[in-house]
Amino acid sequence: MRQPPELATELAGAIVTIDLDAVVANWRHIGRRSGADETAAVVKADAYGLGARQVVPALAAAGCKSFFVAHLAEALDLLDLIPSDGRIAVLNGLTPGAETVCAQAGVVPVLNSMGQARRWQACARTLGRPLPALLQFDSGMSRLGIGPQEARELAQDDAFRAAVPLRAVMSHLACADDPQDPANGQQLVAFRAMADLFPGVARSFANSGGCLMGGEYGADIARPGLALYGAQPANAPDPAIRPVVTLEARIMQIREVPAGAGAGYGLTWHAAAPARLATLGIGYADGWLRSLSGQGSAYAKGHKLPFAGRISMDSTIIDITSLPQGALAEGDLVELIGPHRAIEQVAEEAGTIAYEILTSLGARYARHYFPHQAQIRAEAAA
Repeated sequence: MRQPPELATELAGAIVTIDLDAVVANWRHIGRRSGADETAAVVKADAYGLGARQVVPALAAAGCKSFFVAHLAEALDLLDLIPSDGRIAVLNGLTPGAETVCAQAGVVPVLNSMGQARRWQACARTLGRPLPALLQFDSGMSRLGIGPQEARELAQDDAFRAAVPLRAVMSHLACADDPQDPANGQQLVAFRAMADLFPGVARSFANSGGCLMGGEYGADIARPGLALYGAQPANAPDPAIRPVVTLEARIMQIREVPAGAGAGYGLTWHAAAPARLATLGIGYADGWLRSLSGQGSAYAKGHKLPFAGRISMDSTIIDITSLPQGALAEGDLVELIGPHRAIEQVAEEAGTIAYEILTSLGARYARHYFPHQAQIRAEAAA
């Protein structure tokens, strides 16, 4: 049975807090940095794990009109939140047979292959009306998009251009996390060459990292994702990007162990001296990655508290010996992501990237959003 919201915090083993004001501030800041005429928002993967049904209204209330997801199912789930003068686009395009559903819902696909383009054109012909779309070029990433020869074919195809009015042409940077990588400039040249085949059509090129490079990378429509959610998209940090996520885990038990005692599966950790251990109610079933075993730490009362042994499905052990006796008790919360534990630091300790840390955040957490959703809707209606 679903529990009342007011009880969720006390019942949960861990709490994630999402600052929606910070998401909006990051969206505005990235838009300024990009120099683009419009700043969209990438809200795929449930807004990078933070809750698209909370993030989208906050951004819409701030003036965001264009939203991007990866799959049609994501777009359909968010349609009721998109402003009447807004739009939502599907980055991965459409699987064969999904065209009619997409068209009838008013969702805009990103066409990534000639097959997708021709099926969308055929759907427009069947429905007897033009169907807008975005068209993606492969400028060097070899992931999604059409190449130069295919771009020329579509640019010269009057029937396609009439049936499929293009809202924008776009591509995606492969190395925007390193602004000095020469691949960025090479992709820009390739993108421009194909975009020039479609005069008068808006251009979209910059992801979060590309937005920070600004200028010629910003194009007409910027598409930030990661930076909206408080993580640094490049190896040159931008201090104006505000943290969004705080993750705290609850202490389930505290115990004292003698020197030599092992902890966790495989007993990979042993106490070098008598120690005090605390077991947290969070594990890899919550998206707290097992690769953090023996690498990461928590933070409380001004102390870094290292993990002791392997992370389990539902629990993580930390060494609290450095704290005074009684400083922590069962039920207390310790910080895993927050002011003292940046997402980038956690990702480095896990041997991964901030994207994976965010999108792995599990469903068992109690989630707090600030400001509250009712406030966001009231502000949007005012």
